[in-house]
Amino acid sequence: MKNDSVQILNIPFVNKTKSDIVNDLYNQYLKEGRKAFIVTANPEIVMHARTDADYLYTLSKADYIIPDGIGVVIASRIKNQPLIERVPGFELMEELLSLSNEQSLRVYIVGAKPEVLDKAVVNVKRKYPNLQLAGHHHGYFEDGNEEIIQEIKQSEPDLILVALGFPRQEKWIKENMVHVQKGVFIGVGGSIDVLAGHVKRAPVMWQRVHLEWFYRLLQQPSRWRRMAVLPQFIFHVIKSKR
Repeated sequence: MKNDSVQILNIPFVNKTKSDIVNDLYNQYLKEGRKAFIVTANPEIVMHARTDADYLYTLSKADYIIPDGIGVVIASRIKNQPLIERVPGFELMEELLSLSNEQSLRVYIVGAKPEVLDKAVVNVKRKYPNLQLAGHHHGYFEDGNEEIIQEIKQSEPDLILVALGFPRQEKWIKENMVHVQKGVFIGVGGSIDVLAGHVKRAPVMWQRVHLEWFYRLLQQPSRWRRMAVLPQFIFHVIKSKR
């Protein structure tokens, strides 16, 4: 990743198209039975890493940090090192599920509320009938719980979707992937809620004009505190350039 990346506030974002990332993950990791740690990062994650040294260290262990958030793309342009494209975490997850369906790969899902996860599992089985669901577990557990990682170890999934929200999901992946022999681990945040139909993704028109964040704010007004991080993020990017 480091050779094809753009550094934004000390975070190296992979500078590849979504298609190229999926191809890399299949040919270099999934096909070869190797492990990988993927972070789908937005400005909020970058800003959190500035004040949480342990989280910054966790991100340094990632194989791919994906630019999930138009703010990250804008920041790359401010630095005159433009990223090729934004890679939404939900879309990357969908592409990996489609690939798993095509190749009959094994998938494990960790996270979300029990009832949300159950709906997501039903939808995954219906939409991707050829992938093998190796197992699933809701997100209400103590981080030191060894039962889940033992189940993952025994079921040997190729793809592990971790929906525990940041920074917990990334720290959980870093701490636990050392116990397994293979598997592409990816933090997917609230994507399982969308997969379950519990939360609606913005219409395509909103996505095209990069206002998906605003659509989510209208759906969930309580997110305004999180959105307030963006101006701070841009300020620090401009400051770092100077």
